Amino acid sequence: MDNNYPATAVSTWSGYVYQGKIALYHSLKLISQGDENFELQLDSTDDFAIYKNGVVTSAHQVKAKIGEYRSGYTEALEKSSAIEFDRTKGISRYFHVSVQLNDTDDYIGKNGEIVQFYAYGNNKYCGLGEIEGLTKDVIMQICASRSITMSQDLLNYNYCLLSEKISTKAVEIHRLVQDDREKANKAAYENRITAQSLLEDIFTKNPYNSTEYYAVDLKAKLCSYLEYRLDQALLGMSDATYARARRLFEHIRITDASKMKALCQLMKPSERFSSIQKADIRRYSGLIEAMNIEPILKELPHYLDGEKRFYLPTALDLPSLDDHEGCTSDLLGEMESNGDLLKLLFEYNHLIAYRATKSFVINTKYTDPDDLTDQEVKDHIDSNITKSFCLSIMTKEDAEAQLNDK
Repeated sequence: MDNNYPATAVSTWSGYVYQGKIALYHSLKLISQGDENFELQLDSTDDFAIYKNGVVTSAHQVKAKIGEYRSGYTEALEKSSAIEFDRTKGISRYFHVSVQLNDTDDYIGKNGEIVQFYAYGNNKYCGLGEIEGLTKDVIMQICASRSITMSQDLLNYNYCLLSEKISTKAVEIHRLVQDDREKANKAAYENRITAQSLLEDIFTKNPYNSTEYYAVDLKAKLCSYLEYRLDQALLGMSDATYARARRLFEHIRITDASKMKALCQLMKPSERFSSIQKADIRRYSGLIEAMNIEPILKELPHYLDGEKRFYLPTALDLPSLDDHEGCTSDLLGEMESNGDLLKLLFEYNHLIAYRATKSFVINTKYTDPDDLTDQEVKDHIDSNITKSFCLSIMTKEDAEAQLNDK
């Protein structure tokens, strides 16, 4: 380990997402209070730290769900009070917790340094489910102070982008750990996020294209659900299930939002392309978790059978036979009006339903993904002459049987 840099804790995956959200909130609070000339450092000097002119002004330690008794945090509080590297005597030291504690008075370290429990309004704790709302409130305050009108959609979009900036930086450093610890320590120490870059994201990156917005929105919702799933269900998960959920989470995190548009189209292909509902997120993630086969996490999460045919998990929920007819009608209607969806379905034409009474096949009447732009072909389609491309909607059990038969 290179002693020129503090050791980075980013290799401890559990909880780093939470600390990233807390770091974003604190940074935006500083901006809302008029401080726009600082740098945010992740996972180096402390869980995160604020620098001004190369000097630490505040160091922050973040702890999620250790317990409700202060005694469980004694070692971490003492560590927070330590004088080491850039954490010099007299700087502000803050301790963030996700649950309400029985005692949140200031901690005085053995060296006399004071550690304050960070206040979120009247509370000295903030859970994972609460931090998004608090952060959005601060974004609204920043915009209001500059007479910028912020719609709910634009607020969601900007929150997603800002969260992405923080998470991407953490993941970037996290992945370096696997290759070179010294390099990771240096990267964590030197790669900081400026207050000005956060402001630019708020003011200049707007959802002019709705599909781009929905892609960013889907990515944020997927990650949010997986964060919650890993946070809440950890004790009841097997090691294999936890590892799979974590790999899916990290794959979604590093996938460029522009590539998520295809997943927006295919997660619920029977419906008009729009914002993905939370129930669909749960079904999609739940199906991947329940499959007895590991997904291939390349581009869209998918499976391949022995003949290299693609099988795609979806959020299609078809609990009765009557739903099959409706799904067929809706899919054909969507393909008729959405050429992008049709092209995707030519590649991913085995769709695994989250729930279905039985597998079934939809004859689409198309022979090529460009059919919808060819009037002569469309005339053939309308006269029921051309029939070729078939779309399979499969139960989880049937898909597993095909995938296991290699």
